[in-house]
Amino acid sequence: MYFKYSNTINMNTTNIIIGIIVLLFLLSGIRIIRPTHRGLIERLGKYNRFANAGFHWIIPVIEKLYRVNITEQMVDADPQEIITNDNLNARVDAQVYFKVKPDEESIKNSQYNVNNYKLQIVNLARTTLRNIIGTLTLKSANSERGKINSELHKTLKEETQSWGIEIVRTELKEIDPPKDVQETMNKVVKAENEKIAAIDFATARETAADGEKRAKIKEAEGIKQFKILQAEGEAEAIRLVNEAAEKYFIGNAQILRRLQALETALANNAKIVVPTGSDLVNVVGEMAGITPIREKQKRDQK
Repeated sequence: MYFKYSNTINMNTTNIIIGIIVLLFLLSGIRIIRPTHRGLIERLGKYNRFANAGFHWIIPVIEKLYRVNITEQMVDADPQEIITNDNLNARVDAQVYFKVKPDEESIKNSQYNVNNYKLQIVNLARTTLRNIIGTLTLKSANSERGKINSELHKTLKEETQSWGIEIVRTELKEIDPPKDVQETMNKVVKAENEKIAAIDFATARETAADGEKRAKIKEAEGIKQFKILQAEGEAEAIRLVNEAAEKYFIGNAQILRRLQALETALANNAKIVVPTGSDLVNVVGEMAGITPIREKQKRDQK
């Protein structure tokens, strides 16, 4: 009976151990894939199935899961010395932004068509930069960064089509000439800026001088016009006086002259004998409001 009880205990222990082993086996096959990744499951070294984000179970030892990052990534094409078309050594550096396409075929291509796509992209970018910048002068390379980026992006996109890779964009970080060339370029730029500033200053002074000249001309024209108008006004006044004199004093010029002489004489308290009946007496009488007295009337009164 003791032997039977001992066998029962051993069987239970064995079952527990087996259960633990099976549980561990099942747990070891659990795989969780994040939304930022996709997976390839291989069985005994052969591609078996595609794994999207979420829960997956693989057969331990027999199957293996390979995760692939599908988010945008960046690699730096390490700085390198490139000889430009004008035989200058330029230090060039660039960055490449890319991502693996999330579909099954692209994921497979990124793992099976290229050994290490990050390393390959870096080497391809460096080679392409040498080919592009080698045909340009240092000045044109600095001024045509957009063109260089465009050509680099185009070349990388064409060369990586079979890798399941999407080249998002490329950025040229720097194109640094040798130190002595950089100093010379800085001096040239400074001289050009000073020249432009001097030209602008001279143009401004010339514009100001032209403005002052036009202002003085306008002022002189205004004074001239004022004098012309003033002279025309005086001439018009003289003309009106002459017309009035001719209209109201025709034939009385001598009488006016006598009146002027009389005015001068009276102003000096002079005594003047005026013959009776002369025109001058009548004029003086009319102006004074007195009717002249005839000589005969004076004798009668006597």
